Amino acid sequence: MTNSKTMTIRRSAIRGKAWLAVALLAGVLSSAAAAQRIAPMSFDRNLYADLLARHTHAVADVVGTRVDYAALGSDPEWKRLLDGLAAAVEPTRRDERLAFWIDAYNVLAMDVVARHQPIASIRDVGSLLRPVWKRDAGVAAGAMRTLDEIEHDILRPMGEPRIHMAIVCASTSCPSLAREPFRPETLDSQLDAAARAFVANRDKGARVEAGGLRVSSIFQWFEEDFAASGGVPAFIRRHADAELAAAIDRLGPSPRLSYFDYDWSLNGSGR
Repeated sequence: MTNSKTMTIRRSAIRGKAWLAVALLAGVLSSAAAAQRIAPMSFDRNLYADLLARHTHAVADVVGTRVDYAALGSDPEWKRLLDGLAAAVEPTRRDERLAFWIDAYNVLAMDVVARHQPIASIRDVGSLLRPVWKRDAGVAAGAMRTLDEIEHDILRPMGEPRIHMAIVCASTSCPSLAREPFRPETLDSQLDAAARAFVANRDKGARVEAGGLRVSSIFQWFEEDFAASGGVPAFIRRHADAELAAAIDRLGPSPRLSYFDYDWSLNGSGR
């Protein structure tokens, strides 16, 4: 074989290897892009858990959990959490959607307060004509959201009444803020725990009083959401501790309901 033929064969082999490398690289990139579409960016719950551990604390008073909004808002990791929430792709499975939007509501409610410090109540951010619930709260899953949109247009239509014990509008009479993110794999037990904790709070959840059942105004505002669970008394009875459950039973099948005044003062406090 002549030298020229040998060189030609070698060049052809090199070109073949080069094209093969290009093809393999293209395949890798294509697979990565496909994987990104299949497994989109998700909300960083581990980061959220760390921020909750550092900037909230449990208290023995009616609030249950207090938030250091000044420290939270100035923490650079909080901005990173918000960026991740904004870029996340909304999950499609029910438990994943519920967990995502409960966390999104709580994060954005806290951020509204943190961005407007100092205030005495989250309602101070809004006005009579345009309350805070209808103002832009922040970006979640690629779109600007209001707290009303998340609560009424996304969460409530999913038919899970326990969300009302999980979403927290930064106020004293709200359910106590969970100090852990809601996660799809443990969502049912977390929602049950939130419902039990709220109902067990005799100062804002539920208590037997003057021959009737006095409950949070939440049960009045969203009474229709509890219909599928047998109504408000049945829902409360299901999640009550033994003492409260026995007291409710003594009231009969249709106890008279009255409602706590709602305290909108902020659930915030520095350490």
